[in-house]
Amino acid sequence: MKREETVKSRHFFADKRWIVPLAIAGFIAGSIVISSFVKTADYSILCSLAKTRSMAVDKYSATPIQLQAIIHYATSQIVPQQNFQEISVTFDVLKKRSPCNFLVFGLGYDSLMWTALNPNGNTIFLEEDQKWVQTVLKDAPSLHAHAVKYRTQLKEADDLLAHYRSEPSCYPSKAYLRGNEKCRLALTGFPDEYYDTEWDLIMIDAPRGWYPEAPGRMAAIFSAAVMARNRKGSGVTHVFLHDVNRRVEKVFAEEFLCRKYLVKSVGRLWHFEIPPASNMSSPDSYRFC
Repeated sequence: MKREETVKSRHFFADKRWIVPLAIAGFIAGSIVISSFVKTADYSILCSLAKTRSMAVDKYSATPIQLQAIIHYATSQIVPQQNFQEISVTFDVLKKRSPCNFLVFGLGYDSLMWTALNPNGNTIFLEEDQKWVQTVLKDAPSLHAHAVKYRTQLKEADDLLAHYRSEPSCYPSKAYLRGNEKCRLALTGFPDEYYDTEWDLIMIDAPRGWYPEAPGRMAAIFSAAVMARNRKGSGVTHVFLHDVNRRVEKVFAEEFLCRKYLVKSVGRLWHFEIPPASNMSSPDSYRFC
């Protein structure tokens, strides 16, 4: 999440403007209606029995988390971290891939929305602030979140790039995450679910990266690239990186996520489609891009 504002002010009010929260609520409601109409229509073509059609309508009715999200955003003045145009980029992918495995770095005001837009899927959030996790889950206990610890600091960004270029365990042909203590950019000590799941979508909107001692997003970007390249299933891994207006996010994205895989840029959000290494025409043993 864009935690610099979050840390400074947990309430983050929108100056009495309701437009964005109402748009988000409409976003979620619209996705439910469209999904129900299209999928129910498909079932009616295949089977004309009234009982089957009734089952189809019931199957694609709104989930409890979606209804909760609609009420929450329709009655809230709190603005999500991303704007409507940026959210739309990820939503367009979710419409095609959901239900899917969706990993989000950060827990914030948009977390309920992301879970609702991936109904019946697996959406988990990784957050470095334990107290903030407890605060959010108190109001939205249905969210699936883990408190995690990072071993990097933003002020180390340039040193970490030099380290990666000289440490074989960081090379794309050898990189792994769980237990990789030699590569300082590898995220280690995270929940087993993080390592054992093959993620279809990865959103990097955290950890904090606006002051020297903050964890920065260097390791999150590197690890997303490793997971995408090591993918065993079919298709690409969609990686969304927010706050690319900042130097570190931009530099590390170009080093590990690669310009050639950048498919869309909207506002401060970049969307990458990264194929597994087995599908790359000439995978490099020493560089990601």
